[in-house]
Amino acid sequence: MIHPTAIVADGARLGADVRIGPYSIVGSNVTLGDKVELVSHAVVEGNTTIGPGTRIFPFASIGHEPQDLKFHGENSRLEIGANCTIRESVTINPGTENGGMVTRIGNNCLIMANAHVAHDAILGNNVIMANYVGVAGHVQVGDNVIFGGTCVIHQFTRIGAHAFIGAQSMVDGDVIPYGMAVGNRATLTGLNLIGLKRRGFEREAIHRLRAAYRQIFASEGTLRERVEDAAEIFSQDALVQDVVRFIADAQDRPILLPRNGHETE
Repeated sequence: MIHPTAIVADGARLGADVRIGPYSIVGSNVTLGDKVELVSHAVVEGNTTIGPGTRIFPFASIGHEPQDLKFHGENSRLEIGANCTIRESVTINPGTENGGMVTRIGNNCLIMANAHVAHDAILGNNVIMANYVGVAGHVQVGDNVIFGGTCVIHQFTRIGAHAFIGAQSMVDGDVIPYGMAVGNRATLTGLNLIGLKRRGFEREAIHRLRAAYRQIFASEGTLRERVEDAAEIFSQDALVQDVVRFIADAQDRPILLPRNGHETE
């Protein structure tokens, strides 16, 4: 169903049961999966693919060229997964030549009003971004991450799976998987215990993760030494090994630490 006031360019590919509401615009290189809905006044442009069941609300600007002075019209892409909800006035930009040429958002994500996802960002599945969240270029976000309102994420930062970012935080370092970061500038404030319990992680696994967290962010030795010790002690624990690998893979940004440099709980 396409409203008479909507504009759908020649070449746009529309799946079954797509609904394009009043005054919406769909560009010629856009692909909308089955049952995608543009509620009204939404604009989808560029080389953009939107997965089945995703809903886009009024005044969202999806797929327009990146806010990057180095962008020079390269044929980059934006990929949005299935069953996402993209609320009012959200902006999402495609990738650039300097970042892999693609911005990607996973399945079942909720991006609330006035949030922004910049060029070359990669978001996993089940990510929730509250109002006015700003994710800068080249950021990588794991599955099941939750962002509180009005927080901002520095470019090239990594946010590990199941992390929680508190409202009004400015995050300029990598946040470990299962971690919780709060503040301006943000510091690591512990583990996202509430989120882990809600998602059904076993009590014993959470206890082991807490023990490893205390060791990794203790006051003795260097971070590298403590991570190596944790990797050996908890060699059979999948959650701890997620954290160990994440820290070992750090490149562009530092690992976010507790305020005093070690675990305080």
